[in-house]
Amino acid sequence: MDFNMNGFNIDYARKGKFMAMIAVFGGSGKIGRRLIERLGRQGHLVRALVHRSPISGDHVTCVTGSVAQGTDCQEVMRDADIVIQLATAKEDADTFFDVSIRGTFNILEACRFSNSVRQFILLSGDAAQGIWFYPHPQPVNEETPLAAYPGYYAFSKVMEETMTRQYEIQYGVPSTILRSSWVFDSDDLLNHFSLLQNVNPAEAGHGFGEVPPDVLELVKNEQERVPVLIGGSGKPLTRHIVHLDDVLHAFDCVLDNKQAIGRDYNIAAPEPFQYRQAADYVSGNLGIPTVEIPNAQYHSFSIDISRAKREVGYAPANDFHRMVDRAIESRRDVR
Repeated sequence: MDFNMNGFNIDYARKGKFMAMIAVFGGSGKIGRRLIERLGRQGHLVRALVHRSPISGDHVTCVTGSVAQGTDCQEVMRDADIVIQLATAKEDADTFFDVSIRGTFNILEACRFSNSVRQFILLSGDAAQGIWFYPHPQPVNEETPLAAYPGYYAFSKVMEETMTRQYEIQYGVPSTILRSSWVFDSDDLLNHFSLLQNVNPAEAGHGFGEVPPDVLELVKNEQERVPVLIGGSGKPLTRHIVHLDDVLHAFDCVLDNKQAIGRDYNIAAPEPFQYRQAADYVSGNLGIPTVEIPNAQYHSFSIDISRAKREVGYAPANDFHRMVDRAIESRRDVR
């Protein structure tokens, strides 16, 4: 009999007590921890690779290692039915290649030689389609070409998706790609609509870039404002995001779903938001004035989620107003 470190009998699990053995990479992040908790509530066993931060749960077995090591990936995937790749790195030249590219390659190689894996799920991002940085006059859908914007993160997402599709073509690895918009949870959205927290951000596209002198003066004097990002046309920009709960729902939709094999799905909120309307809503709730910030280098975009709705039943529940309301409630709960 095969027991994991928490005492679960895997043979027993195969007989129906548990639904699947799921290998998770990148499980210690914001999405990963919530996903692993959800998988446990659904009756799955999880084996997770842990690099630094341990993951708790009676249904979880942790394997210490690195995605950059092929043998570590193989150990995590031993007897796995489903593999979920969440591991990623941001704008760090020293780590992005080993984590995102070499790591995804090692996981796909292990899938290639596995006798048990029936689905590989990659969590990608809309950065792979060049949102925000390149013009998208039509809603971005699954046929929109991959086109990374400048930086390591977007480049890594294009490479991850390309490798996934090639391993499917070359070796028949059964794969599903979830291409998520920027993910928000807790009070993240209020942080984004904060002038003081978003000047010269670490990751391009997630902040306000260079701001004019009058706005910089507000920052120097610690005068908070709700930003209204203005594009090169002089009109407020429009963009799409997604709540973490809707990303988890998307995983529910595709997990062990034969319809999802060989498919990619754009995952986003029910609709995009426009910065003037959004800022007015945040301002009205928080009592903080707005300020216009020119962002001529960015472009409005929206995400077409109709394929995910039609094929796998994706039904996001959190529009912008609900996300703001939940963010305000979350901040009040902390206080």
